[in-house]
Formats: sequence, C-alpha cells, structure tokens
Amino acid sequence: MIRPMEERDLAHILSIYNDAILNTTAVYTYKPDTLENRKLWYEQKLKDGYPVIVYELDNKAVGFATFGPFRAWPAYKYSIEHSIYVDGNYRRKGIAAVLLKELIAIASEREYATLIGGIDASNEKSIALHKKFGFVHSGTIEKAGYKFGRWLDLAFYQLHLPGPANPLGE
Repeated sequence: MIRPMEERDLAHILSIYNDAILNTTAVYTYKPDTLENRKLWYEQKLKDGYPVIVYELDNKAVGFATFGPFRAWPAYKYSIEHSIYVDGNYRRKGIAAVLLKELIAIASEREYATLIGGIDASNEKSIALHKKFGFVHSGTIEKAGYKFGRWLDLAFYQLHLPGPANPLGE
C-alpha cells in the first residue's frame, strides 16, 4: 500500500536509509543518520510542502520516496530531484517502480516540468528502472564522490513532465 509517511514510520525509514548509507552507493555519505536528524528532515519536507510517501507491507514502511528542489535559485522552481529507497529484504519485488510511478503522478499534478534522478553510474538496476519510465540520460559527473575505496560517477537522468501552462504566472 502506498500512503503518505507518518511520524510512526521514522524508525523504519531510518533503518532503510542507514542501510543504504552503510552498504550501497545510493547515498554519497559515510556515517549513519540519527533518528533526530531523520525527524528534522521529515518535518522540513512537510513544512516545504514536498511529499514523502511510503510503501507499507507487513504493517511497516518497507520503502520510501520523496522529491525536493533540484537547485535553490528561483528559475529552477519547476525542476525537482527525487530519491527512492527500499528495505534490502524487500528489493526486487517492484516496490521502487510503484513508488516512482506515484512520484511521477504527484510531480505532474503539481505542474513540475522536470523530474531528475541522480544515480550512481554503476547502479544498473536503478538506471534500467528509470529508463523503463521514460527517463533519459542527461549527463554524468565523473569522480563525483569517493566511497568504499573507489571513485564514484554520478549519472543524471531526467523525465520531462507537462509542467505549468503559464510558468511565470503572466
């Protein structure tokens, strides 16, 4: 079941996110996050009006997804960057695809023009998923990060959305 994240999901979200930090190149950081930081992150998402959705299975959040600003300057206001994380015990069950489909629907409804995914270039499964939904490769930053004793390349994929009928409100 897909639903908006609730505060009761924080522990599961933290566990999923920390697993990604410690065991994957999905997040270019080194140290696990804290429950306090995840709570601040969640509260800021709500305050800024960005969605955080979860995939609930077995009475717990086993995946989550969100989007937020791509860049801080005003002219970028119709471009957003998303992220999706799934519990390692529930991967390869189509959960990421369901979450991505829902994010696309929300972003389209809110009249964003471009949905961007920054994906570690070695993450073939995530790249394939994004291509399945119509994302196109828009560039790669080589040696963007360093983790697990190697340089990481960050590939950007974007999906064009309808966007607003009148971007400047004129």
